Amino acid sequence: MCQACKMTLPTADTEAMGEKIVDALNGAGLALMISVAHRTGLFDAMAGLGPRKVEELAEASRLNERYVREWLGGMVTGGVVNHDPSLMTYWLPEEHAAVLTRAASPNCLAVTTQWVNVLASAEDKVVRAFREGGGLDYADYNRFDEVMAEESGQTVVAALEEHLLPLDPMLAVRLEGGVDVLDLGCGRGAALTRLAELYPASRFTGIDLLPSAIEAAARGLTNIVFEARDDATIGGSDVYDVIFTFDSVHDQADPAAMLATIKRLLRPGGLYFCQDIKGDSTHAGNMDHPLAPFMYAVSMMHCMSVSLGQGGAGLGAMWGWQTAERMFREAGSGSVEMHELEHDPINYFYLCRHEAA
Repeated sequence: MCQACKMTLPTADTEAMGEKIVDALNGAGLALMISVAHRTGLFDAMAGLGPRKVEELAEASRLNERYVREWLGGMVTGGVVNHDPSLMTYWLPEEHAAVLTRAASPNCLAVTTQWVNVLASAEDKVVRAFREGGGLDYADYNRFDEVMAEESGQTVVAALEEHLLPLDPMLAVRLEGGVDVLDLGCGRGAALTRLAELYPASRFTGIDLLPSAIEAAARGLTNIVFEARDDATIGGSDVYDVIFTFDSVHDQADPAAMLATIKRLLRPGGLYFCQDIKGDSTHAGNMDHPLAPFMYAVSMMHCMSVSLGQGGAGLGAMWGWQTAERMFREAGSGSVEMHELEHDPINYFYLCRHEAA
């Protein structure tokens, strides 16, 4: 028999790869079931209840018993929910509730599992783009704005006062005194709205490409406005003292043009505060990144694709700190500082200063 026709015997590496794929399948299934539990409030209902039978859990959560029973099978075998088979009871341990319930926010990891569904909702169109080129539209993704707002609530809004603003020792002082602030790519505007509440003497503008993202942004505040427009259409110069972007640069059709616009809009002595995805600009440099496969998946399935869908550069979420710093400097930033914060394993925080004349 020819060598090409012989069956290849499994090697240790082949078996290890098979185990890795099995782990991935189990992880994906667990993530979907955790997302369902977050959306239905199952974890919130179970928190603090102690051991209960399926019927009691269904009643407490006001959910269908048959679905709850099947869900519990995944949670028990996945090590999320504890089970006493002799009494047929189930309970959510306190230490698990600490990262799975809404009460645990901003440490609720169940929020992040929702991205599996959001990204998978566009899989068919991503597959087509692999074959035909091009990209996708934001409307191709199920619940994108909703999940992004909830995720940002944990990584940005909840961290503003304690972690983010103190990165610049003078930022809170300037905001208290009254400055002009822009959030470019503001989404539903939760971070900007919180800043407007904290600093009534300052004036805040939020701009996002998607009208649907900012429909319910303001809360009756008089020092904040929102506009649905492309940043390429923003005119003027020396308009703002502080500009924020929260995880939005890498999604842009033309990120370099966005950074040039930011430089033009900043007044001398102004500050550009950029939060964006943590990573190296090379594949090899991300080998030790604990979330690298997930972040590349987010980038391929959404960030890169929506940029290409606008005829853009397709920069992608994993553009990396080297590319980010280079682009900030090419856009004219006088100095660039990069920070990491313990509360947020997904993002870097860059402070780019527009030097005073």
